[in-house]
Amino acid sequence: MAPLVDDVTAEILLRLPPDEPEHLFRAALVCKPWLRVLCDPGFRRRYRTFHGTPPLLGLLHRLQVIQGDPAPRLAPTTSAPLSPYPDCDRSRALDCGHGRVLLHVWVRGRGWHLTVWDPVTGDQQSLPEPGIPWLIYSAAVFCPVAGCDHLDCHGGPFRVVFVATDDYDELVKAAVYSSETAAWSTPVTLDDGCESYVRHRRDVLAADGSFYYIPYVEPRRGAVIGDETYFTLREGNTIIRYDWAKNCISMVDPPDPNVYDDIALMVMEDSSLGFPCLENSSLYLFSRKVNAEWVCCRAIKLETVIPVADPDEEPVVVGCAEGVGVIFVSTHVGLFTIKLNSGLVKKVAESGKYFSVLPYMSFYTPGMLRALASCLLSCNFFFTASSICLLD
Repeated sequence: MAPLVDDVTAEILLRLPPDEPEHLFRAALVCKPWLRVLCDPGFRRRYRTFHGTPPLLGLLHRLQVIQGDPAPRLAPTTSAPLSPYPDCDRSRALDCGHGRVLLHVWVRGRGWHLTVWDPVTGDQQSLPEPGIPWLIYSAAVFCPVAGCDHLDCHGGPFRVVFVATDDYDELVKAAVYSSETAAWSTPVTLDDGCESYVRHRRDVLAADGSFYYIPYVEPRRGAVIGDETYFTLREGNTIIRYDWAKNCISMVDPPDPNVYDDIALMVMEDSSLGFPCLENSSLYLFSRKVNAEWVCCRAIKLETVIPVADPDEEPVVVGCAEGVGVIFVSTHVGLFTIKLNSGLVKKVAESGKYFSVLPYMSFYTPGMLRALASCLLSCNFFFTASSICLLD
């Protein structure tokens, strides 16, 4: 009879919403049989598959260089606890991808280095510098496993792509780090060998009437699509494409810089490259199609107009949470989210400096259940040997 009860219990617990992990905590505290069900690896796999996209658990953000570094903090969006922020003297959050956070940290006596951190499990891994003397930069962290659904990449292999404007020759360079080889690739350079870069530099110089141009990498979150990562340059919505599998760098034709300013890249539902923009009380989504043409694929009427402090102020898109359909918009009034499926506008933070918002998304169950079992054991709860083994 017990297996049947467990099956029914599992079907009920399977429907607990993943964006409020505290419900899983409370369910596990009800009784030992429920805890046994929740700790079962088979249930955890079904739970992730049933809900699909990992939920949003927290937010980090990055500032422009002249604005300095924000406070080292992962702001939780649920009441469930996350592991402590890595110990450092200074830090810059660069990306969140497939359950990991990529930080550039400075520690007294050691200097700058990259850290890949899993806020759910608490795992941290330090990386050496990529061999590019950076002036301004961005980066991405992701799971490289072909065919992976990225619902449970904790502890698996990862890649880090680093793109920067070189502080010496002032050219854009890129490299990729593999956790499997613990090494960086040889940096590649975006230079006169790329026809689109030559054309871009010529256009910028002609428009500014200048004789010299430095291609500054925007310190914004990029987009990862297959073997390619995309980042932006400061001038003209220029988009860099780095193929990490082939270790080659190029450019793609950008959207019209006279119409759309300071775009925030995102991965669209059809896995194409895209970006959102605001105009009046509507949100427009643009996508780059196979013929390299940028087209408006969706227009969303917002339920409410995003409030601004000054009538002349334009709300700025500062990030996207792919999979959950959320766009982040900043004004002098605060930080807001826009739900793509409803057009609902919600204030999520007070006014501040938000240049690039990084959403941390992950299923909470792996580390949570281990911590819960440890907590219950310390409170003199008794478990069978088999139930404890399920936590490993």
